[in-house]
Amino acid sequence: MVLLVATFVAGMAVGAGGRGLWMPRAEASAGPSHGPDRMLASLTTELRLTPVQHDSLGAILQRHWARMNDVWEAVKPRFDTIRSDMDSEVVRQLTPDQAAQYRDHVARYRHRQERERPGGGKKQ
Repeated sequence: MVLLVATFVAGMAVGAGGRGLWMPRAEASAGPSHGPDRMLASLTTELRLTPVQHDSLGAILQRHWARMNDVWEAVKPRFDTIRSDMDSEVVRQLTPDQAAQYRDHVARYRHRQERERPGGGKKQ
């Protein structure tokens, strides 16, 4: 029984270590994580686009992505106000310790989103 448990634990450790080494490389080689380039790469693979289709869709996505980004920039201040109101309401329901943990959680989450989004938070 001890041997079985030891084998299981060793397998988990090797799996976790391998995943830790493999995932950053896989993510780095996967290409862009956001934006029209990511969408185009996904469509190219899933739909088996021809080179002509790839170029046409790339131009369409680039053109519309810029327009969508402009709309996002216009509504972002309103979104931020609503999000701030939500955070205030949530904090009022929590104990002081919970409120501090909530603020920390939200800060980490939003920082990760900003870091993962190219262009310093602008949608691309």
